[in-house]
Amino acid sequence: MNTPSTRTRKPGSDPEASQATRLTALVDTRAAVVGVIGLGYIGLPVAEAMVGAGFPVLGFDIDAQKAQRLQEGVCDLEHLGEDFVRRMRESDRFQATSDMTRLAGVDVLVVCVPTPLGPGDRPDLGDVERTMRTIAGVLRPGQLVVLESTTYPRTTRDVVRPILDESGLACGSDYFLAYAPEREDPGRTDDRSAIPRLVGALDDRSRDIAVRFYASAVEQVVPVSSAEVAESAKLLENIYRAVNIAMVNEMKTVLTAMDIDIHEVVDAAATKPFGFQAFRPGPGLGGHCIPIDPFYLAHAARLAGTHSKFIELAGEVNRSMPQYVVQRLEQALVERGSQLEGGRVLVIGLAYKRDVNDVRGSPGFALLERLWERGVEAAYHDPHVSEAKVSADRPVLESMSLEPSVLAGFDAVIIATDHACLDYPMILGAARLVVDTRGVTRGLDGGDVVVA
Repeated sequence: MNTPSTRTRKPGSDPEASQATRLTALVDTRAAVVGVIGLGYIGLPVAEAMVGAGFPVLGFDIDAQKAQRLQEGVCDLEHLGEDFVRRMRESDRFQATSDMTRLAGVDVLVVCVPTPLGPGDRPDLGDVERTMRTIAGVLRPGQLVVLESTTYPRTTRDVVRPILDESGLACGSDYFLAYAPEREDPGRTDDRSAIPRLVGALDDRSRDIAVRFYASAVEQVVPVSSAEVAESAKLLENIYRAVNIAMVNEMKTVLTAMDIDIHEVVDAAATKPFGFQAFRPGPGLGGHCIPIDPFYLAHAARLAGTHSKFIELAGEVNRSMPQYVVQRLEQALVERGSQLEGGRVLVIGLAYKRDVNDVRGSPGFALLERLWERGVEAAYHDPHVSEAKVSADRPVLESMSLEPSVLAGFDAVIIATDHACLDYPMILGAARLVVDTRGVTRGLDGGDVVVA
């Protein structure tokens, strides 16, 4: 794949719209070089979609070792498949690099970097800001910059644009800026091109170019009136799930105290063909977006002089669930003449959702931490996660084997992630006590089971 070192113009030689016209033509003919910054759970699928659309793609990551592995066709994200990156490399339209100076040779820059929480549950836009400063250092006329990272409203306008404007170029005429929130769902097997994409921007030219760009790779692109609408829509999508999961998690604690099966209740309610969508309880929320987004909106609310009390409460409820699980475990052990402190507990499932190796924000980490704080010898098993660094001050943990003799050596096991490949009848038959946070043991015979 060849990428130009730069595309220049003679000062004063082009009318105001010429950069937009030139870039649109490059997009329409698939001659635009696409740069994807951040080659993780979001960036790699974006790169694959654009390669599939016919664009030459240059992937950027600050991790030089990751970039080298990708150059060699190695994919570390299990849910994407072993040949995911290899197919891109064999197309001769994908390269990976950690050399950020090559950004100058790219026409469309898609930014897919993390947006975590910092101290005090405030948004940490450090990766976004550093990336934009890097881009500003090489920004040239005729480039489109698209932010895909989840963030709070006005980030594109108030954080990203001022940094890019330091280049001396004008947004909307020299360079173009848009926000198109990612809609990736690790482990989902649907055709990604069938998932509609939102596009918002700070000006019409930027929006129109970004719409044409994404339309080359997805079936439906939905333009919205501003970057703020797109940013807010992304938060709404995820907070909708966070709030409903918090509701069913809290209902679980109430119904469990009343000896009512929350899962049967959800199944019963789901028979209503309108006005209800089933959400399932669990040991807490994981992933990069849903546990974080309520606090991103809370930050935006404070900036606007208002308060998101209900949404913040949902975040707090979901965060409390690992502690609730440990409390249920302790109660069960006491009822059986044992105690939590000094015991041995195996957490089954460290990935935040079933059938993937994604541990970002996993409640399994929180469960292990809570158990260690109580003096428990805690370990984990996960068929998709061979080892994990749970916290900075603890050594790397390796996944335990899942055999009857191993299970019998623990006082209890906690089913935290409902991987499809797990042998639940065997677990029930071999474990002394099973704390089921996912409802996977319902309908199975035998075993000492506690719902949490």
